[in-house]
Amino acid sequence: MNNIPLAERMRPTNLNEYIGQNHLVGEGAVLRKMIESGNISSFILWGPPGVGKTTLAKIIANQLERPFFTLSAINSGVKDVRDVITKAEKHKFFDSPNPILFIDEIHRFSKNQQDSLLGAVESGTITLIGATTENPSFEVISALLSRCQVYVLKQQSKEDLEILMERSIKMDSSLSTKNIDLKDKSAIIKYSGGDARKLLNILEMVVGSVASDNIVITDKLVTSVLQENPSMYDKDGEQHYDIISAFIKSIRGSDPDAAVYWLARMIEGGEDPKFIARRLVISASEDIGLANTNAMLVANSCFQAVNFVGMPESRIILSQATIYLATSPKSNSAYMAINHAQSLVKKTGNLAVPLHLRNAPTKLMKDLDYGKNYKYPHDYQYSFVEQNYMPDELQSTRLYKPVMNSSEAKILERLKFWWKSKFS
Repeated sequence: MNNIPLAERMRPTNLNEYIGQNHLVGEGAVLRKMIESGNISSFILWGPPGVGKTTLAKIIANQLERPFFTLSAINSGVKDVRDVITKAEKHKFFDSPNPILFIDEIHRFSKNQQDSLLGAVESGTITLIGATTENPSFEVISALLSRCQVYVLKQQSKEDLEILMERSIKMDSSLSTKNIDLKDKSAIIKYSGGDARKLLNILEMVVGSVASDNIVITDKLVTSVLQENPSMYDKDGEQHYDIISAFIKSIRGSDPDAAVYWLARMIEGGEDPKFIARRLVISASEDIGLANTNAMLVANSCFQAVNFVGMPESRIILSQATIYLATSPKSNSAYMAINHAQSLVKKTGNLAVPLHLRNAPTKLMKDLDYGKNYKYPHDYQYSFVEQNYMPDELQSTRLYKPVMNSSEAKILERLKFWWKSKFS
């Protein structure tokens, strides 16, 4: 069989051969129009592995008559970036189009490496095309991100993957010489997880496992060749954010089954158990809060135990904490209160602290009435006395609004007893 991998042999060289991403490269779509016009602005392609980010960059290189430079963020440094920019400057003459610099896995570039690109992108010395599997908002510096449009590539659909398999069997220089009956497609598509490159790798592996030119591909054959389902969880990629999001939302939605499922996906994918435990601590406060104050204690104990015990036993501890949080009553009142308070601070600025609340460690401060008329609550019945604790302009402002659950119902009752109409 050809030494060049099937995925590389089947790589499209023009847009007409490109499968999927119709929202970007279909007829009249933004990237197709950009490529066909030759008027390319800097942009970043964001999507999971195997959806055609690098292929699009190579199609641009094939179709546009302008210098094209490539760098891989894995093995390139600031010096490499500067060398490419110097070469690009030598290719720039009068009204000639900007040279294109393609950077694969741009999210792996450090801040200094990304900073070194800014001047050249801003001045038009180069047109930057970046490819990333991670959310650019997290991994690309804001100054560079503001100079680039971000285009989101989606996982390949079942229909797209089927077209790719059938096309490969008919058109590939090696597979087309064999009599291949694609009887079942489900297993290959399932194991590929929407990754076209992985799908072609699996197809090539299955074909290569049969010592005959007459090959019937069945789900049973695919499963036996692969032996086990390759994990689609990438703890260093976009799936990292998607699956932890599904995990937290399942806890928030009080679904213990879903929460444990997503927990298992992370564990099987090799996620750091301490990362999971930290998110449980956050969820205990953000989503459960005052509805069940024991949730924070459980989550914090989980975090400490995970640090102490380690894997594989930590999976049991994480499961226990996850189920406890998922089945607990929920309240986001503390979360909403601090959000409202921060928003109010940004809106109103640095309002003055009322004089009676100010510290008065010196005679001058006392002469200026710092601390004057402050009422010490413990001198009063129930250790409470009504007085203003907010800036004068915000005296009637309410930020904490109890959610109706058994724990906060008691809190509200207490507040009404103290403050009367303020919490009615």
